[in-house]
Amino acid sequence: MDDEERLRRWRLVLGGGEDGTGVGLTGADRSVDAALAALYDAPDADEEESDRRRTGGLGGSAPRVARWLGDIRRYFPGTVVQVMQRDAVERLGITRLLLEPELLAAVEPDVHLVGTLMSLNDVIPEHTKETAREIVRKVVTGLESRLAERTRSAVRGALDRATRVHRPRHGDIDWDRTVRANLRHYSPTLGTLIPEKLVGYGRRAQVVHRDVILCVDQSGSMAESVVYAGLFAAVLASMRALRTSMVAFDTAVADLTELLDDPVEVLFGTQLGGGTDINRAIAYCQGLITRPTHTLLILITDLFEGGARDELLRRVHALVDAGVQVVCLLALSDSGTPAYDHDNAAALHDLGVPAFACTPDLFPDLMAAAIKRENLAHWAATVSS
Repeated sequence: MDDEERLRRWRLVLGGGEDGTGVGLTGADRSVDAALAALYDAPDADEEESDRRRTGGLGGSAPRVARWLGDIRRYFPGTVVQVMQRDAVERLGITRLLLEPELLAAVEPDVHLVGTLMSLNDVIPEHTKETAREIVRKVVTGLESRLAERTRSAVRGALDRATRVHRPRHGDIDWDRTVRANLRHYSPTLGTLIPEKLVGYGRRAQVVHRDVILCVDQSGSMAESVVYAGLFAAVLASMRALRTSMVAFDTAVADLTELLDDPVEVLFGTQLGGGTDINRAIAYCQGLITRPTHTLLILITDLFEGGARDELLRRVHALVDAGVQVVCLLALSDSGTPAYDHDNAAALHDLGVPAFACTPDLFPDLMAAAIKRENLAHWAATVSS
């Protein structure tokens, strides 16, 4: 990159005025600069106030917003468009304009937009709801193509390997366990082991072998996690070897299990926002458990408890003692390190419940490790390193 191109880019980043670049813009660059200025230019020189209230040039006009959405899609790649759309919602307060079907049709669909639409579920007018559903379905379809088959494959493999048999087919022999089981049969003369007993992986019949409960915090800060949790719950529910339930909660509890045939319906069945009562949600999940030693409870929450903390820890302790495998995901998202309650995470760790964040791409491996009852705290540390 030569100096002229470098200065041009700095001019677009800094926004003109006394930016020190001395560069003027022509042609398409002026349109790019106008699109950026509409979103990021502050109305006054007060830095603190401008950080709090970036009004830019979009105003409250739906046609202007529609033109701006079209401009940023023309000048920027999709990933940048998604960031600018989120900034527009947060900085300019144009959320209400997303209730117009013409504007929804102009936006770049992504997980964060789905979260915004979910939070607006109760106020979306009837003439906009079908457009909103189409956008959510488009995002869900894209996520399914990326994640669904990987999840099914990982879970099927883990279920097959969770049972050991002693007359395995050659391809099903677990060589590590077979060697360990026959160490005493080593022959110095032959210089090898005599495998008197083979240990192999079983092939599971199509019956329910695990009960999986996804207990999902639907407070506003968990929007991205709710989207991914709804998708994975629907995928797991499609597998006959699993009995899958999904419970969403804030200060109330909603059982969405009957909606798992359609992840779009699951997402519109949630209600983002409100407080958090994890204890009440865990109490509800306790009532769903009929086979503790065959149950995997995945609690997805940032652990900012608004309910009875001591009672929550007692309930979790009782579940673990009964043989339930409990995992806490502080986030199920691509958004990086989550904000969470460190004291509650440490308390769960002391009870034997691993608490860590997980990206959607790693969730299939997490499920496989959980089904095989691996040490998930060690698994998470290994993956993160």
